[in-house]
Amino acid sequence: LAQDQIKGLGLGESHTHQKSRNRSSSGAMARGIIRHMKRMYAPKHWMLDKLRGRWAPKPNAGPHKLRECMPLIVMLREKLKYALTYREVKMIVMQRLIKVDGKVRSDMFYPAGFMDVVQIDKTKENFRLLYNTKGRFVLHKVVKEEASYKLCRVKKVTRGPKGIPYAITHDGRTL
Repeated sequence: LAQDQIKGLGLGESHTHQKSRNRSSSGAMARGIIRHMKRMYAPKHWMLDKLRGRWAPKPNAGPHKLRECMPLIVMLREKLKYALTYREVKMIVMQRLIKVDGKVRSDMFYPAGFMDVVQIDKTKENFRLLYNTKGRFVLHKVVKEEASYKLCRVKKVTRGPKGIPYAITHDGRTL
């Protein structure tokens, strides 16, 4: 058979080569964000035990970095012991009982960080997230008057439109 006849029959290329060519022409598949984290790679200051499962809750994107925050699920389940399971934490959070810095947070993977005030209305408790001397997160109980303010570190001061200065704090706020 002539070379043109072979190409017309599709016998010139292998079947796998045709597949890879078709896949590459459609573009690479998007990987997306990774929503899970192995327990072994969770930050040490969360103090999760190694043997109670394979996975750790990964905090969502928010005002604090992954390694400098604690998701609400870890706080409620591991630290405060208000829930025993994932499902119980979800029910607590979905009832809109938890406030972080005065705003209701219904995301159980919300990243609470250094100096954040966590309020639980039902128990009338207020906690401030601080580090202890060993660099681990501690929930420090505070009174209602102290829970009304928050100390922030200024990261950057720049000028906006028309030369108006503004400051960016460690938790992503602009003042």
